[in-house]
Amino acid sequence: MVEAKLNIDKIRKDFPILNRKVNGRPLVYFDNAATSQTPKQVIDCIVDYYGNYNANIHRGVHSLSQEATDAYEQARLKIKKHFNAQHSHEIIFTSGTTHSINLVANSYGSLLAEGDEVMVSALEHHSNIVPWQMLCERKGLKMKVIPMLENGKLDLHYVHENLTTKTKMVFVNHVSNALGTINPIEEIISAAHKVNAKVLIDGAQAAPHIQADVQALDVDFYTVSAHKICGPTGVGILYGKEELLKQMPPYQGGGEMIAEVSFVKTTYAGLPHKFEAGTPNIAGGIAFGAALDYMHEIGFDAIEAYEQELLEYATQRIKEIEGVIIYGPEPKEKTAVLSFNIEGLHAYDLGTILDQMGIAVRTGHHCAQPIMEYYKIPGTARASFSFYNTKQEIDIFIDALKKAVSMLS
Repeated sequence: MVEAKLNIDKIRKDFPILNRKVNGRPLVYFDNAATSQTPKQVIDCIVDYYGNYNANIHRGVHSLSQEATDAYEQARLKIKKHFNAQHSHEIIFTSGTTHSINLVANSYGSLLAEGDEVMVSALEHHSNIVPWQMLCERKGLKMKVIPMLENGKLDLHYVHENLTTKTKMVFVNHVSNALGTINPIEEIISAAHKVNAKVLIDGAQAAPHIQADVQALDVDFYTVSAHKICGPTGVGILYGKEELLKQMPPYQGGGEMIAEVSFVKTTYAGLPHKFEAGTPNIAGGIAFGAALDYMHEIGFDAIEAYEQELLEYATQRIKEIEGVIIYGPEPKEKTAVLSFNIEGLHAYDLGTILDQMGIAVRTGHHCAQPIMEYYKIPGTARASFSFYNTKQEIDIFIDALKKAVSMLS
């Protein structure tokens, strides 16, 4: 049995926050799609950095700087191995997925010309829509939108029928944050490459559940935030193919990203430093590596199987509630996200009452307003599960939801 393999009781002891109470009730944390919780092993890693070898990296000859540099670059190697990048310098540290997308939009986007076309999906988070709209306005590009279907999937016929030699870039999330939909990115990448279009995949929501192999995918750019995958906030990565990163001009200027500076001419450093101006989130980068170590110790296959079990159980139980509407695909076609409404009730009111019972869910449009406009709703309530959650917590959630419905009806 998967749950026994994971040893949930032992895992839960790694997360100090799971011991706290909210409004006098034991915390039930079902907002993992917004941010995961952080295990003690990662917290200790951050404390160790600031307590024992806090120093700026790459330029110092003293011992602390060298220790910090080694730990930071070891984290880059761990991330490179996790995503199976060909080179460690294809891993660019950023402040998160939004930063990574803006980097590509501004840097690779500067190579596009008026009249070029880009294609984005209707399932995107705002951070994978707005930067491209801004680019289109600056450069005179045309944006095409891959429509979504009633079941929360993308219309792949549109992709194949509308990719042309004018299409220069395609942007799709690996997993929808609002619905949990796992998109067929392999097919989209292959189709885009046939017309020589480059593809950026927003992997923020996929990373906690799916271990992406960037070489097998043949993806051009892939983005991730550490805080979705048991790491700290304020750090993430951009993976980019070496040949593309070399073509791209720097996104920001400053220290670290230069080779030589004079008032006549400045020359830029090589990869990855060309895109890492300024002092980075050193502790965050090191802790990102520690978070991946922790996840691998548990095992991604076991995590994926157990979370699927939680999702199927929660889906079955929530259907007991009269008037419930579930958005998105069937459980086996999505990650552990349950996005729902109850007829006649507002998601915000449900979320507020659940919070009074110690249960954390997300309500609203989840920074995915086009999805909500498609369904003609203001938003949903979203319960999202992680490998440290339990079926017992789902039972508590369902009982509390039934009570909330009776109070609001």
